[in-house]
Amino acid sequence: MPIQKVLIVDDSKTETMFLSELLRKNGILVRSAENADEAFKRLAEDRPDLILMDVVMPGQNGFQLTRAINRTPEYSQIPIFICTSKNLETDRVWGMRQGARDYITKPVDGALLLSKIKALG
Repeated sequence: MPIQKVLIVDDSKTETMFLSELLRKNGILVRSAENADEAFKRLAEDRPDLILMDVVMPGQNGFQLTRAINRTPEYSQIPIFICTSKNLETDRVWGMRQGARDYITKPVDGALLLSKIKALG
């Protein structure tokens, strides 16, 4: 099933705008959240087909939020791509251990992200 709805969880308005435009141009509906509380609110309102998760955010970080979503039965099947400026191999390994399906470093390569999204669908 193709990815039609994406939730972007990122506290950077610039990054959220860049990713939103990229996805919308490719026919994907986008919702966004700036932190863990907002993310769970958006999940309850309208279940996305994919979550793009930043790591460095106020409050709960993206690794913790990825783990929390994966441990919540009604959301555990939603794939999560971590999109972060943290580019160390240990960060990537840790992100995948928390349940992320993929790990993409910023600045995000739009074509790469779209091909990874297409591969999911």
